[in-house]
Amino acid sequence: MLLDHDSKMINIIAAQITKVFYPFVVAKTENGDYLHINLSDKEREDPLFWDELRSILNAKLWVPVGRKYHQLLDNGWLVSEPQTDDGWLVSEP
Repeated sequence: MLLDHDSKMINIIAAQITKVFYPFVVAKTENGDYLHINLSDKEREDPLFWDELRSILNAKLWVPVGRKYHQLLDNGWLVSEPQTDDGWLVSEP
């Protein structure tokens, strides 16, 4: 199933990290808009998190970001229950 056809994807946007400098992260969306990524206190204090953000920046990966709150999503590309009634997936017998 393509994720674009799932209604849960409406609240998720793809963004590419463009700047990482403590305590800020800036990302660019597919539409060219720039977002300030909102981080939790736990994320701000985690050195491994900052190291991984720099790795994502260097690799130029696209990450899932919540449309409303501009937070990084750890499971944003996953769909919890695949839809089988729309013809995209065939259910197993």
